[in-house]
Amino acid sequence: MKLLKYLFVGMVFGIILVKSEAVSWYRIYEMFKFQSFHMYGIIGSAVFLGVIGVALMKRSGLKNIEGHKININPKEKGFTRYLLGGSIFGLGWALAGACPGPMYILVGAGVFSMLIVIAAALLGTFVYGVIKDKLPH
Repeated sequence: MKLLKYLFVGMVFGIILVKSEAVSWYRIYEMFKFQSFHMYGIIGSAVFLGVIGVALMKRSGLKNIEGHKININPKEKGFTRYLLGGSIFGLGWALAGACPGPMYILVGAGVFSMLIVIAAALLGTFVYGVIKDKLPH
């Protein structure tokens, strides 16, 4: 029964992203060409709400669904790693026309070519797992 809650929240989130056109390839293309504020507004409001949500979680001692306190570990510092990682993520987003969450939403909306993108993302994740110990972290 607990998993049905997650399924419901995921479906509502997917509907919201489709209706707001956040999964639209044309909106993403406009964003990367700096032709429209639409996606920047969506991303900016998500970041703003995320900052508020994390601050509230830290202050209130919120617990997860299993009753354990949510603990958010501090991230490692380093400008280069985030610049490089963000650039790779952005390149993949620009080439595929979707970031990881909307890939699944687009499949649900009938864009079955996203299955190729999902397969490539899974392959990339697997390859990273294999070579992770050899990379400078």
